Amino acid sequence: MEIPERRTGSQDRSLAASIAASIDHTLLRPEATAGDIRKVCKEARDYGFASVCVNPYWVPLVAAELAGSPVKVCTVAGFPLGANATEIKVAEVEAAIRVGAQEIDMVINIGELRGGNHDAVRRDIQAVVEAAHQGGAIVKVILETALLDDKQKAAGCTLSKLAGADFVKTSTGFGPHGATVDDVALMRRVVGPEMGVKASGGIRTLEDLKKMTAAGATRIGASASVKIVEAIAT
Repeated sequence: MEIPERRTGSQDRSLAASIAASIDHTLLRPEATAGDIRKVCKEARDYGFASVCVNPYWVPLVAAELAGSPVKVCTVAGFPLGANATEIKVAEVEAAIRVGAQEIDMVINIGELRGGNHDAVRRDIQAVVEAAHQGGAIVKVILETALLDDKQKAAGCTLSKLAGADFVKTSTGFGPHGATVDDVALMRRVVGPEMGVKASGGIRTLEDLKKMTAAGATRIGASASVKIVEAIAT
């Protein structure tokens, strides 16, 4: 996304709206309260973010707060370690969809990917994808790229694509580090133009966002979403 050096006020507003629509406004901290959740929902409605992403417990509250809004309800499965049994991940997805989730960010079985058990990884992803799609939700597959080498990252992307996922995603935000430009570019090369790529973890500024989108990200996960969008007019 190229941002011109000189812009009019209307161009600023249009650009802010476009950028906001690519951001999953995220609050996954374990200490988040109901008041914190309501605050991010209000911000998402006000700024027009793509979704609000929260832990599963908060999905009913987010669904109620965003009712009538185009902002999607996003939650996580197998989060943040990815080591849950597949049946548990599927149950999380089905339960979340019943109470209003429209997007699911699932964590792969990182250990099995690192160990080369690609069949297990694909089955895990595919079971989640099938459950989500049956309920009308999309799936973003979190690789936790900080724990993988490039060959493993590429394999994770390929397996996600073969399993029918809608996006691949870099990070949970709980790993050693978050998204990098190199990882986003690698993921985009592997999945091609037809899948989404979500950059997440450590994206705190407009400049960070610009670098990730230039590398191929089509969705951004951030908790500093308001700061990022408000930086456009400065």
